[in-house]
Amino acid sequence: MHTKTLVSLIALALGSVTLPAFAQETASPVAGASITKGVQLKGKAPVNPQVLDVRLPRPQEFTLSNGMRVVLLKDDKVPTFSLQWLFEGGGLADPPQQRGLAMVTADLLSEGTAKRNSRQIAEELARLGAGMGAGSSPSSGYTTVSLTGLSANLADTLALAAEVILQPTFPADELAKYKSRFNAQLELERTDPEFLARREFLGAIYADHPAALVVPDEKVMESLTSKELTSYHAAYFRPDNALLIAHGALDAAQLRQQLEKQFKDWQRGKPELKALPQPHPPKQSRVVLVERPGSVQTSLWLGSLGIDRKHQDYFPMLVMNDILGGGPASRLFTNLREDKGYTYGVYSSFTGSSFPGVVVASTDVRNEVTEPALQELMNELRRISTEPVSERELEQTRRSINGKFALSLDAPRSLLSNLVTQQIYNLPADYWDTYPKQVAAVTAKDVQRVAQQYYDPKRLQIIAVGDGEVAKVLERYGTVEKKTAQ
Repeated sequence: MHTKTLVSLIALALGSVTLPAFAQETASPVAGASITKGVQLKGKAPVNPQVLDVRLPRPQEFTLSNGMRVVLLKDDKVPTFSLQWLFEGGGLADPPQQRGLAMVTADLLSEGTAKRNSRQIAEELARLGAGMGAGSSPSSGYTTVSLTGLSANLADTLALAAEVILQPTFPADELAKYKSRFNAQLELERTDPEFLARREFLGAIYADHPAALVVPDEKVMESLTSKELTSYHAAYFRPDNALLIAHGALDAAQLRQQLEKQFKDWQRGKPELKALPQPHPPKQSRVVLVERPGSVQTSLWLGSLGIDRKHQDYFPMLVMNDILGGGPASRLFTNLREDKGYTYGVYSSFTGSSFPGVVVASTDVRNEVTEPALQELMNELRRISTEPVSERELEQTRRSINGKFALSLDAPRSLLSNLVTQQIYNLPADYWDTYPKQVAAVTAKDVQRVAQQYYDPKRLQIIAVGDGEVAKVLERYGTVEKKTAQ
């Protein structure tokens, strides 16, 4: 599994979207200097009218003769480029009895081709000053292949990428080593309360929906063969099933010429993808304790089903979440950490893709403060649902979100992430131009409404991982379902 651990796969499965797109990258102080120059400070967040007036460059789009769509956002600031191929399907399209197939195929994509082994591929990437990676997760709708490099080496770098994407061999010995690493990492993760809480939480929210799976089953992983990986690759790695997002110092005509040349033998064959069933909110509140004897801390996760990425409640949710637990200035953090000292950190987040994600507030606390910490968590959920936020708190939050967004526009990865989001969810061409104004338009009523709906106590799932004695604390919130950590 290389340097990618199961933790990163789990994070991908639940990926926070408290910031725009796929999680915005914060720009450096130097990068942000031009944005904050002349800003007037009011309260805690900078205010600059220009933040609300965004005009981002429009990408160039074209389709290759093999059917692959290409979207290019030209940026000549530095002589480098970034490419991302998005292959529709991902782990959510895995056969029911082979959940994990897309993940393993992606992870072993660069472990060998018809011409080179994994070491030779790595050496050639290093020689070119390039980087390449691939990934998917059991709950993702896409497999992503990323490529970075120097613009001067575009031709040679694309030639190597084409070799890896079109001619992987999935060597049996590499697959065996991968399985061994997976099993060892999974054993380690099973001792982690956060992993146990996340797995139980997603199971409580999604039930039998494919999005409930955090990591593949060991038996499924053990049964996978190189032949099955090859078959999966042949079915889904097709040009007309791919979207290529390009960013950097690239000329559209040159990029198109090189892509046509390097991928000329890539045959069409888009697979027929089944529509994913829509998950339904839990019908009633539940309290689940995953017993971990001897644990000195309790992991608490509270939440329910949320929204998809295109939902009209996205911006109210963004603001509500930031107020509730989006960072060190949030209510949860101020209450449970700063005022009470119950925890080192407490946060809330929400997710959303082509299907509804989750809303969740979570923290780890010492056993002896589990009861008051859980009570304060519930109090804050109740307060944001029943009491309108003050205009001062609302305005500071809106400024903060828009300030982070403005700073992120100096970060190439953020621009690329925004472009990916806009393309895969078919958002309007001016979506990121209007983003700050959409944030600024969120009202106190909007915040209270979404909090009431998505943190509805009648459907709230309360997950705790800790010592069995914690059950006494949980009983006041409902009948406790006890499970064994495994």
